[in-house]
Amino acid sequence: MSQWYFVPAGSTQRIGPLDLVAAQAHARRNPNDLCWREGMAGWQAVKSVPEFAEAVDTMPAHLPPSPPPSRGRSDDIDYRIVGNDMQFVEVELDPGESAIAEAGALMYKDAAVQMDTVFGDGRHSGQGGGFMDKLMSAGKRVLTGESLFTTVFTHAGSGKARVAFAAPYPGTVLAMKLDEHGGRLICQKDSFLAGARGVSVGIHFQRKILTGLFGGEGFIMQKLEGDGWVFVHAGGTVVERELRAGERLDVDTGCVMAFHDSVQMDVRAVGGIKSMLFGGEGVFLATLTGPGKVWLQSLPFSRMAGRMLAAAPQGGGQNRGEGSVLGGLGRILDGDNGF
Repeated sequence: MSQWYFVPAGSTQRIGPLDLVAAQAHARRNPNDLCWREGMAGWQAVKSVPEFAEAVDTMPAHLPPSPPPSRGRSDDIDYRIVGNDMQFVEVELDPGESAIAEAGALMYKDAAVQMDTVFGDGRHSGQGGGFMDKLMSAGKRVLTGESLFTTVFTHAGSGKARVAFAAPYPGTVLAMKLDEHGGRLICQKDSFLAGARGVSVGIHFQRKILTGLFGGEGFIMQKLEGDGWVFVHAGGTVVERELRAGERLDVDTGCVMAFHDSVQMDVRAVGGIKSMLFGGEGVFLATLTGPGKVWLQSLPFSRMAGRMLAAAPQGGGQNRGEGSVLGGLGRILDGDNGF
């Protein structure tokens, strides 16, 4: 049985799949739409398709316009993750499907994939969302450290098309289907890389003051909601742990990458004064209490950036200790040994 897809005039929002009977009913109400099914060379005007010619000619004048497509479903995209330490994700799109990504994440795309920059997370793109919806979405993204705008990549041709998104620093790209995680994930800021159109990128506030101040991610984290695929980036290697109800895991504050909404995050002191001053792990540890899954990263970007800053020449000069006896002694004393 043929599966039909429609795109309203002036929009990138795909409607479908619809069987022939439902497609003919849609064609009556929307004779100016574009349509496509498997086997067609590309998108065609509804009026020019033989299957809909009779339906369009007999369209009653009193029929109301078709309702907008549901906002609760995300595009069902295919993907593959390439690489080991410097990964990127390649998304495969069917005609009319879209993916959203952070500004600057694009690696490459096929010519049939069109780019469109929108306010917010793209969830209301082509779906009739009002200006206030888009403004609120954009405002939430600013609070989580993201850009006001999101780029939407839509396959406007026929067949298959691909678009790829690269991680900003060494680490791991994780693919997560949100409906398999209760429809919601809490992530570190800046972890969202790309996802299917229909996914919402919002904010999650830490309720406790100490957790917000010393939890490593501040008061605001990212909240990913929906039912489609999202691709998040973590530093280094990722480990997944599933916590039972009441089970607690103590984690370095910067190593918390993501967790289920059912997991409670708090902070506690690392121990005595000696551990705080000389343990090298800071003053607080993050505590994650189940039930639910947590994802931990081995190399937080803040840790990598701190090491790079510490190794950088001070005052713009060169490291004059390199290659000298004192330079080697200095590296032994400061504990940052590369041998």
